[in-house]
Amino acid sequence: MDERLKDFHLRIQKIGSVEREVNRGIEFVLVIEGKLTIETSNRIYQMKEKDLLVINRNELFEMHGNKENSILRFTISDTYMEQSYKEYRHQRFECFSQDVDIGRETLIDQLRTFFGEMVITYFRKDDIYTIEMQRLVSEILLILIRRFKEEGNALGQLDTEDDRLIQLIDYMERHYQEQITLEQMAHKLYMSPGYLSRYFKKKMGVGFSRFLMDIRLKHSVKDLLYTSDSIASIAMNNGFPNAKSFTILFKEIYEETPKVYRDRHIKEKVNIHHTTNIKGVETLTNSSSIFLQLGSMLAETNKTYSNTETRYEELHIDASVPSKDKITYPDHVLIIRELKELLKEEIREQVLVVKDELRLSYIGIQNLVSSASFLPTVETDEAIATSSPYFKADMAINFLKKHDLAIFSRVSYQDISMDEASYFKKLDGFLRHCLQVYGESYVSKWRILYYESQFTAVDSKELRRMYTKLYSSIKKIVPGIHIGAYLPYSYKEEDISERHRWILEEDERIDFIGFHANQNEVIDFEDTSNDPFLLVKDYIKEKTNKVKYFLKQHHIDKPLHLLTWNTLSGNTRYTNGTFFRGALVLKSAWDISNDVESLAFWINTELHEVDDQHHRIQLEGMELFHFFNGKRPAFYAMLFAEKLSGSIIAQGPDFIMTEYERGYQLILMNCINVNPYYSIEDAFLKKLNKDIRVIISGLKHGEYQIRKYTYDKDNGALYTNWWNLGSKHGVDSEIADYINRLSHPSLQIFDETLDGDWSFYSYLTINAIHFFDIRKSYMK
Repeated sequence: MDERLKDFHLRIQKIGSVEREVNRGIEFVLVIEGKLTIETSNRIYQMKEKDLLVINRNELFEMHGNKENSILRFTISDTYMEQSYKEYRHQRFECFSQDVDIGRETLIDQLRTFFGEMVITYFRKDDIYTIEMQRLVSEILLILIRRFKEEGNALGQLDTEDDRLIQLIDYMERHYQEQITLEQMAHKLYMSPGYLSRYFKKKMGVGFSRFLMDIRLKHSVKDLLYTSDSIASIAMNNGFPNAKSFTILFKEIYEETPKVYRDRHIKEKVNIHHTTNIKGVETLTNSSSIFLQLGSMLAETNKTYSNTETRYEELHIDASVPSKDKITYPDHVLIIRELKELLKEEIREQVLVVKDELRLSYIGIQNLVSSASFLPTVETDEAIATSSPYFKADMAINFLKKHDLAIFSRVSYQDISMDEASYFKKLDGFLRHCLQVYGESYVSKWRILYYESQFTAVDSKELRRMYTKLYSSIKKIVPGIHIGAYLPYSYKEEDISERHRWILEEDERIDFIGFHANQNEVIDFEDTSNDPFLLVKDYIKEKTNKVKYFLKQHHIDKPLHLLTWNTLSGNTRYTNGTFFRGALVLKSAWDISNDVESLAFWINTELHEVDDQHHRIQLEGMELFHFFNGKRPAFYAMLFAEKLSGSIIAQGPDFIMTEYERGYQLILMNCINVNPYYSIEDAFLKKLNKDIRVIISGLKHGEYQIRKYTYDKDNGALYTNWWNLGSKHGVDSEIADYINRLSHPSLQIFDETLDGDWSFYSYLTINAIHFFDIRKSYMK
């Protein structure tokens, strides 16, 4: 650790056993996962997940855990405590999460939160992490001192620099069951018995014999509470000569007999002679699983501290600059997997919502002649058949044509090669049927993409043969259909594989190029450092530019379609949900709006995840809806993109301003590329917030109604409301409907008189979007 943090020791460990030792300083123990038993001189703590314990200075303790545990341990040195808090030696701290009084639960929550933030701060190690660590230590100690301090005892006041005294106390704590005499200890320390007696009394405030009896008494009380041993056995096992001497001392201190005390304070029985499957201590690295476990625990805590710093910026915009660029709107493709999905009423409703609010041109399907969308052909003796294999497909296409939606189909090499002759026969029949029923002008709007992944075992000649056959077969029937090829371009290699180089030689027979761009594909989520996440900040824009340049080098100028794409999301559904990324989606889509002809989205989480036979979490596509029709961040991010109209006045990395017939529009974004695992800690994310002062000059004079939409983690994010209203007993449609009604961007209305210049402040949380519709008023 940094030299400035030499007084602090943070570690995450898997604990099998920690042999008896005397604690130096103040130690905090937080169970992240599993179970841990901590045995001190007078108590046994049975700790489980989320439990927090403070071990005081000079306190003897030992630990025993199960093999699945993950334990956070944080120690603050005596030196630091004495410098920071002059009463340190005279106080002790009683802080165990299971024992806190009603009303103090939030204090434990705050401590857990600070330790979660501390873990991320420590492992992230940015340029101000030492300051952050010191701040967190101060926050923790303020809570500890103000709320959990009690009067100390002689042991707590022991001078940790007095080696002889430390050696003596340590020996007494370890051998209290045995016969120990003043003369024996004086001999060990090379001191006379008289001098040791005076020295001990001066330092500890109590005589040697009484101190020894107090140690024995503490351990005896522990045995009374946690074992079924007889009073006589307890007395003998803890160094008392007999049960009578033990009872006399016990009654003097506790004012009741050991039996009465046991009956009134009995605890759950514990096997003090522990056994464990693992030995010693294993220090864990900063693995993603630790962040996930810590985040799951902290998500339930009551985070009330908000005194974290933010970035401050000023943005100057001159609205008098003549409008230059028009806004470009790529087509949108909504992937539903198979045509038959359109027979479901819920899917139709979602499609129409996207059509009305986001614009929609194409419905994406994975196989144009999927057997799932066709009925089996049956033999009939009818002169004119009354059944058709295209009945389900026709119902779906009727819906599409009614709402002016075309098909964008992916046809893979594998789809065709399983039974090539049968495939082309089905394709021919289906296309001719569609021409007959829907007409050439409609079918010609369709797009067909030939797809084979980057890692293929099929050779180049065979891939090319199959494509040219597909191209000629379709064009012979419907010449107007556009047929394209998927380009598996490698961002790192800046090239395509040899097996796909045939694409560069088929310029005449390729109408468009499809590609994909997913930030997650170039991230190793096991690497919890933040540097790789910063490097992929503009990955989608950069990959699009690289694909364009690559094609240009080979004299290919074809429309580009971004088939699958994603911003950073994390590699689990949990991180995918907690990591709010609305601004990242909007910025990524905006950055490439002039470069691509279409952007593709998945319709919902359910279809996207079920699409994979292993039901893994899908990361390569943007879903617009969650379960129960909840709208995901991609939906609202694209909604703001659609609301933006007119001509662009000014734009930068995190803002866009336009002028349109009703006034002006301004989008502010706080785009942050950060490890999604850090999103488990809200206090850390607040450091990435941005307080921005916007100064706009050159506005046309007049009265304006200003509508401010805020979309962020706390205003519209679906996952936050799921957390707040979730239940271990499940979520039904009633709860889901309520969550969906809550999950909308907030709206504020301001009336302003503007005359040339206007300034305001906007506080943006991580990846927040603020949309200002500055409408000129015509009311008198």
